[in-house]
This record gives sequence, structure tokens and C-alpha cells, in this order.
Amino acid sequence: MSEPLTLYKLIVLYMLDKVDFPLTNSQISSFILDKGYTSYFTLQSVLAELTESKLIRQETIRNSSYFSLTESGEETLLYFHKRISSAIRNEIDEYMKENKMQLRDEVSVLADYYKNTANEYSVRCLVKEKHSNPIDLTITVPDEAQAKAVCANWRTKCQAVYEFVMKELL
Repeated sequence: MSEPLTLYKLIVLYMLDKVDFPLTNSQISSFILDKGYTSYFTLQSVLAELTESKLIRQETIRNSSYFSLTESGEETLLYFHKRISSAIRNEIDEYMKENKMQLRDEVSVLADYYKNTANEYSVRCLVKEKHSNPIDLTITVPDEAQAKAVCANWRTKCQAVYEFVMKELL
């Protein structure tokens, strides 16, 4: 394994270790490419190798890939984090400090749909937190246009839906 690739892998592991939620491919790419550490294609190769070696976990929802650190990834980072220069660690720490809430908001509210066996569409709306999902709602709609609309509206309306459900049920 070449030294630069090792560094890129460690940077990704370090980024994922700094948050208690998954990061999207886009979020990881944005930081690494903006800093000019490597190219997009090299980064995609790094993410694939980390996933294949089970150092990170990948989940795909509505054409977005979400990455989180595995236990093996944490152990690897523990042994090798010193190979990341303090300057790079500081850049990542500062970036996470400044953007953590925005990054969390982007990945904690999810919606996806699929065609079910009744030839309708099931829409799964989810709000994720570190160790739980305060709301995980699946509803059925008759057509794909409605499924897409529910997915599009979920991000802005999830709080109101959650409050309504809790008020009605408690």
C-alpha cells in the first residue's frame, strides 16, 4: 500500500471518528477535495478499499452513500492516527467543530421509497440519532409521484409530524 493512500484512508477514518453519525460520500469528498489532498477518483478508491476491508460501513439510501466507522476502523485509527500530521488533524477538528450541526442535519433526516407487492409505493421516513431512531415511519401511497413528494417534504416537516404524533398518542 502506498504511503499517500494510507494517509487518505486514515483521514477518512479520523473524520468518521469525529462524528457520532454517518457521513455521506459527498460530505467526505467535499472536505478532502476542497483541501486538495487527493483527486475524486483516488478518494472513491480509498472509500471502496476501506469498505471492502470492513474498516468502514456503507449504507445507500436514495442514491446517496452513507459511511460510518466500524469497530475495526476505530482500532486501526487508534494504532495509526499519529501518521496523520497534527496540521491535518487540526484542519479536520476545526472543520468538524464549525460544520458538525449542518453535517448532522444533512444525514439524520432520511426518506426513501420502493414499490411494494401491492403495486403501490412504501415510503420510509426516518430520523436518526446516535443510538436510536426517534421516528421511523413507513406509509403507503398509490403512485411514485406521491412517494417522491413525501420524500421531498420529509426533511422540512419531520419535526411537526413527530410533535403531532406524540401529542395525539400521549
